[in-house]
Order: sequence, then C-alpha cells, then structure tokens
Amino acid sequence: MATELHETIFMAKQERHKNLFLNYKNLNIFPVELLKDEGLQFLERLYMKRNSLTTLPDNLAQKLPNLIELYLHSNNIVIIPEAIGNLARLQSLDLSNNALQFLCPEIGRLRSLRHLRLSNNQLKCLPPEIGDLQELETLDVSMNQLMSLPDRLHRCLSLQNLTADHNLLNHVPRQLCWLHRLNQLSMAANRLTFLPLDLGRSRELQFVFVDNNVDLKGLPSYLYNKVIGCSGCGVSSQVSEGDMGEVLSEALVGLPAEVKVVGSEADNVVPLEELAMRTLHRIYHHRPTDLNLLPPITLPKSLLDLLQFPLGHCHRCSQAMFTIIYPKLFPLRDTALAGVHRRTTVSFVAYCCSSHCLRTFDLQG
Repeated sequence: MATELHETIFMAKQERHKNLFLNYKNLNIFPVELLKDEGLQFLERLYMKRNSLTTLPDNLAQKLPNLIELYLHSNNIVIIPEAIGNLARLQSLDLSNNALQFLCPEIGRLRSLRHLRLSNNQLKCLPPEIGDLQELETLDVSMNQLMSLPDRLHRCLSLQNLTADHNLLNHVPRQLCWLHRLNQLSMAANRLTFLPLDLGRSRELQFVFVDNNVDLKGLPSYLYNKVIGCSGCGVSSQVSEGDMGEVLSEALVGLPAEVKVVGSEADNVVPLEELAMRTLHRIYHHRPTDLNLLPPITLPKSLLDLLQFPLGHCHRCSQAMFTIIYPKLFPLRDTALAGVHRRTTVSFVAYCCSSHCLRTFDLQG
C-alpha cells in the first residue's frame, strides 16, 4: 500500500495532475510525500475520504496553494489547524463524518469558499467568523450538538442552502430572513418552538423543512405557498381542537422577548412605543447610513438592534413591526394542505401590524 501511495503521488507530481484521489488508503497521517520540496503546486482537487486522519498539516496551504476542493469526508479529524485560513482559492471543503469538537475562527478567512460541509461531527458552536464567508452558497451542519447558529450568519449574502437537521436548536435567528438568496432551509429534528415572523417572506426561499420539532405548533403564513415539511410537528399538544384560544396560545410559545403586546381585533390603538419605532425605522430605512445621525435620544440596545432587524413585517401590508403583533390562526387541518400533511397538528399564523390588517387578512388571498 505504501509503495502504491508513493507511486500515485510521484506520478501526480511528474505529470502535474490537478486531481488526486487518495480515498480508502487507510491513512492515519497526512502523506509526507505531498509536502516534500515544493509540494504539488498544480493540484486543485484533493480527495481523501474514508481514511483515519486525525489532523491536517500546518503547511498545507504552502505546499498545495492552488487547492480549490478538499474532501476529507469520513476520517477521525479532531481539530483543523489555524493555517487552514491560508487556502485562499479553496471553494469546497468537506469535513463531514469526523470528530470535530471545535472549528477555528480562521475558517472565516476562506473568502472564496462556496460549499462547507460539517455534518455528523461533535460541534457545539460555530465561530462568528463564518459570517465573513461572503461567497458561501451551501452550509451543512446537520447531526451536531449545536444549540444556536452564529448571529453573523446573515452576512453570508450568497447562502442558498442551509441544513442544520438533528441538532439542539431551539430557535431560528430572525436575521436569516434577510438572506435573500436562501432557497432551502432545513432544520428538522431540533427543539424549535417558534419560527421567525418573516420566514418565507423572501420569494427566493421555496423549501422549508422543520419536521419532527414536536413543540413547534405555529408556521408563519408566508410559508403557505412554499414547499414545507412539518411532519411530526405539534404532536406534543394536549389542547382540544375546539379550543382555538388555547391553540393560538400554544402556537405563540417561544415568541421573541421583544414582543411586549399581543393585540386582537378589539385593539384599535397601536401603542405609542410601537408608533415611535415605526417612525424611526422609516427614517433609517430611507437613509440607512445615517443611523448614527438620528435625533439624540436614548434607546436600549435591543431597540436599536430592532431598527435594523425588525421582528417582522405585517403579513398583509408589509409594515415593519417591533413590539406588538396581531396574530391570526389558520389550523393546517382546515386548509387545502390538510391532505398533504397528516401527521402534524400545526397551524399557520398570520402576524399583522394592526387590528384592521388582522380583520382583513386572508390566507389564500
């Protein structure tokens, strides 16, 4: 095996191969032949799946500077060296099925990275620097131990496919709704109790899978015309189907802390704080670079953050909402989708900005 490996690498050097396949070679250390002398300057794709590697060399970028794709699926890699950030041309990195417990912040220096696969590891958190990956299109972090996603993930403006199934996530950051290229979001088998008000508002987002989140009982009405997976959701509910008030209360479990008032059709006056936030937001929305030039007023940081990322937008008129919502329930069993989604007791919830929008909202309109 060692002789065969040596010959494979020797030929790759001699013939300046762009692709090198070292899958299923029983490797437990990175082959030194790849790192000798000038390395493989012409190599663009390195396949090392199904080996027993535990780490990568610090001088990988120095010896393989033109790597575009690196496939390390199904090894025993525990740690990635900080020098991984020096692979300036890397576009695809597959570290699925390893033993990673930590991901170094230097991963954020891979500014050309388009596909990052980290499924089936032991990650409990992701570095905020992932938000620096402006070209990232695919992120798969399924089958880990994540309890949250990075707050800066919304900066990955090219992200199209986000998969985070089988983790310990109990919420979806509302900032993800600002990823206007996101086409597919999968968060099945987590601990979700609530979804962002604006989830599905983007026309680009067409596929949302939240199956087997047993405590999730409400879906934003924006998802009504999307391809959704919600099998196994809401099954923990003990509320009678006829008690619509209790059903609505359960669908709102997990509401963001910023929600101070849950309005109803009888509430005809919007609170002053909400009106003030809507006015400030209109100023910020039309002149976003002048946020620091707003009138010298004192607002809590949470409210300042809301100016940039509102709770959501009215499902009828698109008015931004900050501290109050007017919810309207549409049990899925009463919609045209009832025959498609059978093993679920979830409802669609329309979040409106006023009692007028609440009264006039139509799910199928």
